[in-house]
This record gives sequence, structure tokens and C-alpha cells, in this order.
Amino acid sequence: MNESKISVRYAKALFLLGKEKNVLDTLVGDMKLVGELCSTVKDFWLMVESPVVKTSQKRKAVKLVLADKLDAISLNFIDMVFENRREIFIKDMVRNFFDLCRKDKGIVSAKLTTAGLVDGDDKTKLSEMLKKAFNSQIELEEVLDKDIIGGFILRVDDQELDVSVSNQLNQIKRALI
Repeated sequence: MNESKISVRYAKALFLLGKEKNVLDTLVGDMKLVGELCSTVKDFWLMVESPVVKTSQKRKAVKLVLADKLDAISLNFIDMVFENRREIFIKDMVRNFFDLCRKDKGIVSAKLTTAGLVDGDDKTKLSEMLKKAFNSQIELEEVLDKDIIGGFILRVDDQELDVSVSNQLNQIKRALI
């Protein structure tokens, strides 16, 4: 099965269960913790993706670490993921879960990549313009990338506006060749 299908199905199942039981906000907090644990604690992630560590040992370790920090539904979900040997997809499951939650609340995710910091007024104006254009709440993430030299790259869902200097230089280069 395609790995994206796996992560989407598990995320959707958790999302629908959270909506049904009316504990979606609790699950969001729990999945944020799980996502941070997988991303920031390298030893934990090494254990998760290790083919040498037995599944039963992984399940025990996860229960030991997360038992008092997660809701029972979240803990059962994580245990089921490990039991079905899908733990390598946890990061994608968490990401897809958050995408479903944003979509449910009508929040559009936007990513602004610039070479330098954007001041608060410009960021607020951009958020307001995007809010009007997409007729929904905007969750704006700012990323710094010196390689774009200047300008910006704005990605909203699957749409991208690239007006970076590096992109324009590449276009000139292609035109000359």
C-alpha cells in the first residue's frame, strides 16, 4: 500500500473518532506532543524506525513514555499503530491529522519564504489579503531562506507564487541557453 494512503487513512480514522467522541481538541494537543517527540527526540525516533527493536519492546517503551501524558484514545491509537507495524508513518499521520483539523475549522495554511525577516505590519497585511482572497482564516508560517536572495515565495495549500530573485535569475538563465 502506498505510504501516503496509509498515513491518510490512519489520520482520518483518528480525526473521525475525535469528532464522534467530541474530544478533537484533546487529540490535537496529544498529536502535537507526539509530533514534537518524533521530531525533536532523536533517540526516540531512532528506536521507532529501528528494524532491530522488536515491536513488543517499542510498544512497551511508548506506553512507558506517553502513558501519563496522552488521553486514552490517543494512547490506544499510537499502540495500534505500533501493533500494526506502521510506526514509521507516524510523522505523516500527525501531519495529515492536523491538515484534516485545519480543513474542518476552515483554516488555510500558508507558508511565506523570504531571505530576511518580514516586519509585523507587512505580515498582518499579507494575512488580511490572503484571508479575503481565500475567504477563510489563514495560518501563516514564515521561513527564512538566504538562497532565494530576495523577493519571496508564497505557498498556500497547493498553489505557489514564486517572485524570488533566484527564480528570476534561473528564468533568465534558461532563456539565454
